[in-house]
Amino acid sequence: MQIVIIGSGNVAYHMAKAFSLKGIPLAQIFGRNENELKKISDGLDLSYSTENLEDADLYIICVSDHSVEEVSKIITKKDCLVAHTSGSLPKEILSGEYRKASFYPLQTFSKSKELDYKKIPFFIETENKEDQKLLFELASQISENVMESTHEKRKYIHLTAVFACNFVNHLFSRAKEISDSQEIPFDYFLPLIDETVQKIHEIEPKTAQTGPAVRNDIRILQLHEQLLKGESLDIYKTMNHSIQKMYEL
Repeated sequence: MQIVIIGSGNVAYHMAKAFSLKGIPLAQIFGRNENELKKISDGLDLSYSTENLEDADLYIICVSDHSVEEVSKIITKKDCLVAHTSGSLPKEILSGEYRKASFYPLQTFSKSKELDYKKIPFFIETENKEDQKLLFELASQISENVMESTHEKRKYIHLTAVFACNFVNHLFSRAKEISDSQEIPFDYFLPLIDETVQKIHEIEPKTAQTGPAVRNDIRILQLHEQLLKGESLDIYKTMNHSIQKMYEL
């Protein structure tokens, strides 16, 4: 099976690397950013192009959500399967007469960060059982966690990921602003962060909750509010209100 990856960003890089590590041949990596494509090509010994799209049986589109539809139009072949890697878009966003699918890896990707690909869940959606089997078997070569999914369920998977990853990372950034303002090395907080994340491998998040809000410690809550201003104060109040409401305090 001839496979082409379209894109040059974080997801494209990691998909190409995951395939390469498992010996799954790629006919090409295709995109607009020649500098990034060359880096991926040099690192993984892959053919790349910004102009000539290779003929393939499977095209995997790894671009930003707002670009998926437009990029999908460059594929004019009819007898092929095209899959995007978006967590939120329906497979019908793909604009062509080919067979359509979703091939969604549930992970946060950065080119500078190594990943254990076998732990990344993949969610598969296709138009027919044959393509479902094909993509399921392909993903299973990379990952130990592969599931079928509908677009409706995938929307909630992506929403959960935003809460569990993007929002949490934003709170890390806000926390670092506070520690930096007092010249406290943020590294000192990493053991706390690691333990917080590790704990929910063993305990339900709701059971693991600690802190002044769940204790309803009004004195500490008011003290902290006096130390904050602007958006950080708004976030602090909103988060504490949500915690207290969850525990009916």
